[in-house]
Amino acid sequence: MGISSIKVVIERINELSRKKRTIGLEDWERAEQEAMRQEYLSFIRGQVKDTLNKVQITDDPLIQ
Repeated sequence: MGISSIKVVIERINELSRKKRTIGLEDWERAEQEAMRQEYLSFIRGQVKDTLNKVQITDDPLIQ
């Protein structure tokens, strides 16, 4: 999933959240909202894993 597609997911999550606060959600919308949240969390976890995989640990005291 790319950055542009995650933006679409975030926009839909926000749209459903606004609707939930105003008029409420139907069952299928609650299910969609939860699916979108899980998709977003998977994306974030992937980003964190990619970042951590790039981390290099060194014992050199001169590098701070």
